[in-house]
Amino acid sequence: MNAIVRLTPARLKIVVIVAPLLLALAYYLLFAADRYVSESIVTVRQANQGSSGVPGAALLLAGVSPPSREDTLYLRQYIHSLDLLHKLDAQLKLRAHYEAERTDPFYRLYQSASQEWFLDYYRSRVEVLFDEAASLLTVRVQGFDAGYAQRLNRAILDESERFVNAFSQRMAREQMAFAETELQHAAGRLQAAKAEVLAFQTKHGLLDPTAQAQASGALVAELQASLAREETELRSLRSFLNDSSHQVRAARTRVESLKTQLDAERKRATAKGKNEARLNELAARFQDLRLKAGFAEDAYKLALSAVENARIDATRKIKSLVVIEPPSKPERALYPRRVYDLVTLLIVCLLIYGVARLVIATIRDHQD
Repeated sequence: MNAIVRLTPARLKIVVIVAPLLLALAYYLLFAADRYVSESIVTVRQANQGSSGVPGAALLLAGVSPPSREDTLYLRQYIHSLDLLHKLDAQLKLRAHYEAERTDPFYRLYQSASQEWFLDYYRSRVEVLFDEAASLLTVRVQGFDAGYAQRLNRAILDESERFVNAFSQRMAREQMAFAETELQHAAGRLQAAKAEVLAFQTKHGLLDPTAQAQASGALVAELQASLAREETELRSLRSFLNDSSHQVRAARTRVESLKTQLDAERKRATAKGKNEARLNELAARFQDLRLKAGFAEDAYKLALSAVENARIDATRKIKSLVVIEPPSKPERALYPRRVYDLVTLLIVCLLIYGVARLVIATIRDHQD
């Protein structure tokens, strides 16, 4: 504490201002390596899958939808992944490039660096900025050589394109496999429903109980009309002939026959016999079977359409990487920003110097 109090303003300036500035100046002039930045802007777009009256036509004639935010975020994570780092190192000797600059102690990569340290170093040299409003990715790649920074940025975009295509195709194949499985299930349900209809028709010897019931109803109505006409004629004959006459007996026979036929048709439609069900009951059960078969057929058509759509998806590019701004080749080093850093350091040192002078003056006042 006494040593701090005995510091003169000149010595304090040397310790707080001059020494840090000289050290920083020596680093920037003698050791700091130029770092070039190549920048590109990309996004992920997905083909528009709007509705269409013709199955699959919307996929064939699809436009381009707005950027996919989720896919763009997935791409950002992939760019900073260890898998991509290994691919880039194999293609461009990434570790060798960053290890080649030996003069800069702060921004070089040391040969003894582990895989995890290398990944952290790579992430600090490859910035991926996400624009929330437009769903755009800005990829900023640092390199000790302008041409290498551009090549590295281009390699990142090439691998990103492969990642987007592989990801979308894998999803399409999974959807196609699921659609084909559902198609098999739908086909099985349709065949089972058709088998139930055939078994019902074979068992009861009726092609269509509903149509048979309608025909039976029409026959009953016709018999009732005929019976009414015959009864009218019988009453007319009785008005001028006796009951023993041939015409009256013939009319009475026709009336009795019609009544017997009408009663048989009514019983057939609504009464249950010993070995067969009522016709109206058969019609209701057959209608249920037809509805079930119709539903199974509709489900089969939907499944078949889904398989066709999935097949089209699996054979085309569903998603694509759109390069809005290709990797640039920098003409000058963006880092280190020597003048900016030195001015910032000077301002910080001046602030520290002012605070130190105030603290020393306060301590001296208390000692006095």
